[in-house]
Amino acid sequence: MTSSLTIRRPDDWHLHLRDGAMMEAVLPETARHFARAIIMPNLVPPVVTGAQAASYRDRILAALPEGMSFEPLMTLYMTEETDPDDVAAAYEAGIARAVKLYPAGATTNSASGVRDFDKVRPVMERMAEIGMPLCMHGEVTDAEIDIFDREAVFIERVLDPIRQAVPGLKVVMEHITTAQAADYVRANADGLGATITTHHLIINRNHILVGGIKPHYYCLPVAKREIHREALVAAATSGDARFFLGTDSAPHPDHLKEHACGCAGCFTATNTMPLLAHVFEQAGALDFLESFTSLHGPAFYGLPANTGTLSLAKSDTPTVFPDKIESATGPVTVFDPGFDVHWSVTD
Repeated sequence: MTSSLTIRRPDDWHLHLRDGAMMEAVLPETARHFARAIIMPNLVPPVVTGAQAASYRDRILAALPEGMSFEPLMTLYMTEETDPDDVAAAYEAGIARAVKLYPAGATTNSASGVRDFDKVRPVMERMAEIGMPLCMHGEVTDAEIDIFDREAVFIERVLDPIRQAVPGLKVVMEHITTAQAADYVRANADGLGATITTHHLIINRNHILVGGIKPHYYCLPVAKREIHREALVAAATSGDARFFLGTDSAPHPDHLKEHACGCAGCFTATNTMPLLAHVFEQAGALDFLESFTSLHGPAFYGLPANTGTLSLAKSDTPTVFPDKIESATGPVTVFDPGFDVHWSVTD
């Protein structure tokens, strides 16, 4: 039985850091374990230009505690007014690594997102020319579509038509939550990858609703049935290079989660690596943990794997994680898997 493990230092290919006081509180939780992260641009106002991305990157680096090593990989928020020339310039200058597409109204701070996908075709065509990835929040927002069906409908109505209309576009299906999404990735080998979150490997929709509403399990896309969670575990632990870690760790102060209209997001930056070790061990796939967390993402983005390492160890006694991370805007609850975890990061 494996009791210790050393892997290349991992990366997080989907992360929310927010800004200001919240960013200062949560940034160390990621930088402690992860070498790099794709930073989401859905601030208020959103990060839509190369200049804004450069400024945001500077603020992140200024907030990084002394002695920590971490590289923020910036993204641009796609709007219907996004300038293809600005996008290309930011990519070629190394300022932005990807563009993020939010369907308008799909999730937190997505009001400035895209309603008419034809209006952003020129941006996507330029991205295909230069090899810049498009990160997609894959849900339709039509009121008549059930929230549990919105990812599957997005694949059919939006994603597949875009990929056919813009051949060569590199696409990341972010935080996939369904067996349909995993199957779509497997069936489309060229230029398509998918991130899977820590929490979607652990919870299903019962965890949110059974025995009372659990606001700290509420996220978007919302967790689905158990058969979909099992499909995600199978994909993540398969060794398939098209699947890689994107935690979608999303901090909100407790008073905005425990609220009549609570915010969507699970905060997993603090304990993701021990939780993943548990999930992969349960699946008999610890040998693939490094691939999922440290190798597949860099390969997709055309970056070298990290040279540093991260070590984990398993003990007889359960690991104790902090319940909350304190911030000047209020405490942030750390994701609780609901079971004992015996893995911890040791180095």
